[in-house]
Amino acid sequence: MSLNLRSSLISLGLAFVAATSSLAQTAAPNPMDAIPEKMPFDVPYGAPISLDRADAALTAALGEAKTRGWKLICGVVDSGAVLVSFKRMDGAQLGSVDIALHKARASAKFRRETKAFEAGIQAGNNYLITLDDVIGSRGGIPLVEGGKIIGAIGCSGGTGSQDEVASKAGAATVK
Repeated sequence: MSLNLRSSLISLGLAFVAATSSLAQTAAPNPMDAIPEKMPFDVPYGAPISLDRADAALTAALGEAKTRGWKLICGVVDSGAVLVSFKRMDGAQLGSVDIALHKARASAKFRRETKAFEAGIQAGNNYLITLDDVIGSRGGIPLVEGGKIIGAIGCSGGTGSQDEVASKAGAATVK
């Protein structure tokens, strides 16, 4: 290799190192490094929802779905994410059985609407998909009474926004 070629390669390498160092110094801060003052989604768990109240939430959710002509599957879990009640509308797709329950469990366990996971994943926070029991689809809503989570409802079978509308109708029965 000639001396001129060797000098050119060394100069090119140094220029590359300088350019990448400059880029690293001007990169925007990682928003994941922000430290919130308070815990997000810090809603305490309460006593588990009763069967009667779970059934009332399901009746409202499925009533909303029926009014709109949607065939959904909905389930309610208690504050420990254990199934309390479940209903499947005639003609609803069978694959939605597990999804509805997954939405309800994730919402109770993580104390937030599953829409938050969907938004986070869409924003590029792919670490969320590494967490156990996360589901990145809306339609899981915590059931909160007196500032405490008593359970969660999850619906599936329609689009995410349809599932969310039905779940919110069910959640509205819990004050």
